[in-house]
Amino acid sequence: MPKYALVTGGSRGIGRAVCVKLAALGYYVLINYVSNDAAAAEALEAVRAAGSDGELLKFDTGDREAAVGAITAWQEAHPDDYIEVLVGSAGIRRDNLLLWMEGEDWDAVLRTDLDSFYNVTRPCLQPMVLHRYGRIVNIASLSGLKGLPGQTNYSAAKGGLIAATKSLAQEVAPRGVTVNAVAPGFIRTDMVEGLDEAELRKTIPARRFGTPEEVAALVGFLVGKDAAYITGDVISINGGLYS
Repeated sequence: MPKYALVTGGSRGIGRAVCVKLAALGYYVLINYVSNDAAAAEALEAVRAAGSDGELLKFDTGDREAAVGAITAWQEAHPDDYIEVLVGSAGIRRDNLLLWMEGEDWDAVLRTDLDSFYNVTRPCLQPMVLHRYGRIVNIASLSGLKGLPGQTNYSAAKGGLIAATKSLAQEVAPRGVTVNAVAPGFIRTDMVEGLDEAELRKTIPARRFGTPEEVAALVGFLVGKDAAYITGDVISINGGLYS
């Protein structure tokens, strides 16, 4: 009987690497994405190359009706199965100093990076609780732990995600469901495009940016049975930059 995992923002960057890692662990991977059909198709091929299979779920995680509708439709089509692993990796940045930040940039980041947690997690939660087993991993950020200038919106969203992770973990721990967050620092994906890598590397004790695969390896551990006693935690993966 297949084990199912849903990864939001799974077509690129950290999300794609997580999809491949979960496939290698034997999961059938539901790859959520919002717009890039070509990247999503490539991610699905990578999942298959890793020895498993999956399918694409195209919806905007920040749109509650779309997210609930897509997940509910999948559940109704698979009455004997459930999504036992949920990795929330969907996210965007719209950086600016708050003094010049437009309201639409505040709203867009909070919608995609925080509201999506509620929109996607809630419909997945009841089956996990009923089966008394589930793994939820939220991709947070260094920005949500320490704050970064020019990222007030992003920091607020990721900080809220961390707080929600800690609260939900306490609610569902008695039912065998763990909820953790991973807080990456500078990871080499399109999310860091436009940043001065050469200068930023000097601030990182490890003297380099991380890779999506390194983050995915941590996620892979957290979804496994060996991590059953880890919940409500936020694990930094940032080369020693901040903890």
